[in-house]
Amino acid sequence: MPKVKIINNEKWEWIKLGEACNFIGGGTPSKKESKYWNGNINWASVKDIKGDFLNSTKDSITELGLKNSASNIAEPNDLILITRISPGKSIITNVRTAINQDLKIVRPKFQTTSKYLNYYFQAFERKIIKKSSGTTVLGITLNNLNEIQIPLLDLDAQHAIVSKIEELLSELDKGKQQLETAQQQLKIYRQAVLKWAFEGKLTNENVKEDELPEGWKWIKSGELFSYVTSGSRGWAKYYSEKGAIFIRITNMDFDSLELDLTESNIQYVDLPTNSEGKRTKIQEGDFLFSITGYLGMFAIAPKLENAYVNQHVCLCRPKAGFNKKFVGYWIILKSGGHHHLNQNQKGAVKAGLNLDDLKSFPVPLASREEQDLIVGEIESRLSVCDRVEETITTSLAQAETLRQSILKMAFEGKLI
Repeated sequence: MPKVKIINNEKWEWIKLGEACNFIGGGTPSKKESKYWNGNINWASVKDIKGDFLNSTKDSITELGLKNSASNIAEPNDLILITRISPGKSIITNVRTAINQDLKIVRPKFQTTSKYLNYYFQAFERKIIKKSSGTTVLGITLNNLNEIQIPLLDLDAQHAIVSKIEELLSELDKGKQQLETAQQQLKIYRQAVLKWAFEGKLTNENVKEDELPEGWKWIKSGELFSYVTSGSRGWAKYYSEKGAIFIRITNMDFDSLELDLTESNIQYVDLPTNSEGKRTKIQEGDFLFSITGYLGMFAIAPKLENAYVNQHVCLCRPKAGFNKKFVGYWIILKSGGHHHLNQNQKGAVKAGLNLDDLKSFPVPLASREEQDLIVGEIESRLSVCDRVEETITTSLAQAETLRQSILKMAFEGKLI
């Protein structure tokens, strides 16, 4: 029986999704058959479901691929819902597209619009996630999806809800855009600070353009290191729930000297006593570089009880006598060490660096006293950036919370 609620003196009738909509599944043509792929039919998967509207897909299939799979076609203005991996996310398609098995085409049995349904699923995404299950891949069953309730309103009421949501979200999005612009401006400012530092402008007002500051000298990076190595292959067999920390490029960044060691981003390994990989054990202060794929990611290792690097990371052990952060900041300067490293990349398909590349890029060195002074000047400025960025991040999180609150209130009848 439909549930009836009286909201603002109006009757809201709630029915099960299974009674209100049909959900049409999809599939994937065999990847072994090249004749099924790269055709003229869009083929959507979870990676394509971003934003409110689908305008293109990363993959495409042929008519033969469509006929020889469980895939189905969503027509323009259809709503597509994710039911596996990121259950609850939805999108309105502007293009004719086939879908894979992680998606469903939502075909309503009542008079409605795709926008109304899209906002409805956005409002109830968390409810769908709660009803989902799976240890490896999260997903909601069709039975559980069908049991969720949706308000069955007339078109005028639906249009009023959509109109109010869009009015409020438009203002919210303007605010978010300003915050995101500020984030980008902070990144530009960070790089400007580093550029000024290595032009000598933070410690000397009388430097000449395009010249190394007086008393500085260029050296090859290899002169700074006593030991350079990269990780071993085949470590996956040592993965474990606890043990030594295994540093990967996912733990590194382009704009920071620090490793990301949040628990959700850590991989542990349990190495046998005689493992060859012990040569890559990290010491505090080691320089870590990404050497495949995303080149130029960098970090200075903190004190870690037991940690190693994988084959995509190069470990360089610095000698004494220089400020490690001074050189580190040069490395993450886009027009500095980062630029020189990327100039050395090899590989037509997958970019990479070898160990000699890590020992041959140029580094400008000031006196040790000036290095220390420059690092202090850099960090006093960047600490201000950090505080502003923290405020922006908090505000963006609050904006997302407000967005969910607006959607929730809309389907509780509190906006109209």
